[in-house]
Amino acid sequence: MELWSLTGNSQKLDGGAMFGNAPRALWSRWIAPDAENRIPLSCRCLLVKGLDGKNVLFETGIGAFFDPTLRERYGVLEDRHVLLYSLAQAGLTHEDIDAVVLSHLHFDHAGGLLAAWEEGQAPSLLFPNATFIVGAEHWRRALQPHPRDRASFVPELQPLLEASGRLELVEGERSVALGDSVRFSFSDGHTPGLMLAEVAGVVFCADLIPGRFWVHLPITMGYDRFPEKLIEEKRIFLDDKLARGVRLFFTHDHDCAVARVVRDERGRYGTADEQQELRERVG
Repeated sequence: MELWSLTGNSQKLDGGAMFGNAPRALWSRWIAPDAENRIPLSCRCLLVKGLDGKNVLFETGIGAFFDPTLRERYGVLEDRHVLLYSLAQAGLTHEDIDAVVLSHLHFDHAGGLLAAWEEGQAPSLLFPNATFIVGAEHWRRALQPHPRDRASFVPELQPLLEASGRLELVEGERSVALGDSVRFSFSDGHTPGLMLAEVAGVVFCADLIPGRFWVHLPITMGYDRFPEKLIEEKRIFLDDKLARGVRLFFTHDHDCAVARVVRDERGRYGTADEQQELRERVG
């Protein structure tokens, strides 16, 4: 079994929005903003090759489905579908993927399911041989989003997933498609039913902890639905991963793919053994 961090399309978003109520004087020491107050963000995906004979992709990033106007609005830097090039570097195409696990269906995590934008063409799904694995509670949210996060969903995506006949909704710790190899847990602070996948000693943190600097308990995003709830979820999550030696995989950290969680004598969480890329054989 092999673990690969794959680069998807990247973004620049407002640093204040990404760091919630943390002051610029603090977060700008971690990530320097540009002249428009934007910070660089990755949309990193985790590929597991040979997971019980399957190629499993954890998330797809934002992709290239936006038209040029929306691509500019949301700070997407590339017009090509970068994830497809990254898959090629791993020796695969999107047709080779057997399962795609989605922590949630916000466009910066699930937009890569769609083919790149072409003028006059309707959105279409990639990954024709994959089972799409989504948390059941979040699926219900995606079908009836709250006005506060309605713009975070791609309206065409849910009908396409349902019509594929390859959608699996997960209620508990395991999925039918992946069995005991992947363990799921859930969080509601960022969005109801966010699904966190753990595989081979690595956990995909999704938007519970987008990157290293959000490991600090008080740091939340302006996009989080329930920040206080998220902080409590994060504390429980980090204590568990620290106790069991599970590493953290970051989707949005522009410079770090995976790290080990640590805690100092004052109880503050941090990271160690940070890696820009993950290329690892397991077993």
